[in-house]
Amino acid sequence: MANEILFDVKGSVATLTLNRPQMLNAVNEEAGKLLVAYLSQAERDPAIRCLLFKGAGDNFCAGGDVSMFKTMLDRSADERRAHYRTFLAFLHLGLASLARMPKPVVAVVRGAAAGIGLSFTLAADLAIAADNAKFALAYTQIGVSPDGSATFFLPRTVGLKKAKEIALLNERMDAQTALGLGIINRVVPLADLDTAADALAAKLAAGATGAMGRTKALLNASLHRTLAEQLDAETEYFAESAGSADFAEGVAAFMAKRPPGFTGK
Repeated sequence: MANEILFDVKGSVATLTLNRPQMLNAVNEEAGKLLVAYLSQAERDPAIRCLLFKGAGDNFCAGGDVSMFKTMLDRSADERRAHYRTFLAFLHLGLASLARMPKPVVAVVRGAAAGIGLSFTLAADLAIAADNAKFALAYTQIGVSPDGSATFFLPRTVGLKKAKEIALLNERMDAQTALGLGIINRVVPLADLDTAADALAAKLAAGATGAMGRTKALLNASLHRTLAEQLDAETEYFAESAGSADFAEGVAAFMAKRPPGFTGK
């Protein structure tokens, strides 16, 4: 169980890696439990200023482990419903943590990103993909509706009508199509993916990550608030930022025409 997910911290950048390459990093229950724990750790650790979310081997994540689903078929319909209500309520704590954590999260996608793999891509703040990446939602293909926050982020990313097309037809998208829809931010050659992801993470981690976290919170909440509520939130977060060491450093660096040395505090 301990190797289903890898979690490594170097400096201010943490890397979470789905580590079931022989299963295309499909998520089973053991991996789901570790995922929740590591995402919570990344959220709470102030020394971590950026999180990279990867898959081991040639793929990001092919979705939920269908062989795991098969083992549940011996149980009654009511037992299956109760089991997945409990498990998904727990797994979704990790997705909430991913979206809420006050630091940028970057999905690094190669190969397959299907099912919850696409959900992870959508939930990340930024996504960089190799030119061989393939995306599909694919839940209804096995007779279930989506989980992992896909139905929250997908229509907000691509629009309602396009989201329904992606969710109902289960057609695979290549990286350039996903880029055009806003599902990912950048496409790079496969050979350059890790280098490009590391450079992006280093840039983010060296920035004013406290302000980034507040910016992330404002943007995530913007579609649920009235204009007046959003303006109030902007006022509060700007004032909070103005009291930070990074604000003092940013202003001083700007006036001195030098690069800022942000600490995230």
